[in-house]
Amino acid sequence: MTHLGNSWPPPLPGNGAEAAPASPRAEGYRPGRTLPVRVELRRQLTRRRTAVMGAVLFLLPFVLAVAFAVGGTPGGEGTNARRGTLMDSATRSGADFAAVCLFVSAGFLLVVPVALFCGDTVASEANWSTLRYLLAAPVARYRLLASKLVVALACSLAAMILLPLVGLLLGTALYGWGPLELPTGDSVSAGAAVPRLALAVAYLFVSQLVTAALAFWLSTRTDAPLGAVGGAVGLTIVGNVLDAVTALGHWRDFLPAHWQFAWTDLLTPDLAWHGAAKGAAISVTYAAVLLALAFRGFARKDVVS
Repeated sequence: MTHLGNSWPPPLPGNGAEAAPASPRAEGYRPGRTLPVRVELRRQLTRRRTAVMGAVLFLLPFVLAVAFAVGGTPGGEGTNARRGTLMDSATRSGADFAAVCLFVSAGFLLVVPVALFCGDTVASEANWSTLRYLLAAPVARYRLLASKLVVALACSLAAMILLPLVGLLLGTALYGWGPLELPTGDSVSAGAAVPRLALAVAYLFVSQLVTAALAFWLSTRTDAPLGAVGGAVGLTIVGNVLDAVTALGHWRDFLPAHWQFAWTDLLTPDLAWHGAAKGAAISVTYAAVLLALAFRGFARKDVVS
């Protein structure tokens, strides 16, 4: 009989042998490599709602151009002074036309894609019953939210760039290249008009961060995408209504809606940063709180769908 020495029987835990430490995660698993941003971006870009929203923003400048061609000279009675002046200069140059495209859409239309991209992203997964399978892949919860938030903000920024870009190109083709004429009677040279419009778009994006964060937080709290999107749009409308209540006085300064048109100050020959800085600070503050609530709540949420 072959002598096995001390190799048999194998030592058992509790008989003088140390048990192998259990690994807290599978070998080779890296949470930071799950659900890459490029994968989430490809998923979102191939969705029908992305194409529809892009088409709406792309066609809006053409709709305005047709309206100006049919109606004649822009402007007219019955509009407020600020808007009437902007509309009066809409057909004077491509830069003016792009500025008017921003003005007519900043109050509501640009809110919709932000609320859609940020409010639909997590809730749609829950609605399709795929969220629990993503987490079981396993995708770390913070990683899932981070990837979806980055892609949603990127799509929102792209939507905000698309509208004035098409307006600038179309307006230049129809009305020529020229200076940007302002409601104050001043003008910005044609060479400086594009950087100023870029600043305006950047501010609009920052000012909409509060809407994005609100929609994203609601998206982590509900399984109904329309509820998250509609809730964000509805609360934004409520903010606009409250801002119109002059009896609130200085309390309106704490409403993000109060600063939604501060981007027009960035078009002046001498940049006026006061209003834009206040609006950006308020939006970022609200957004930080709402995003913290979203990540904290989702980390503790019992995901069953």
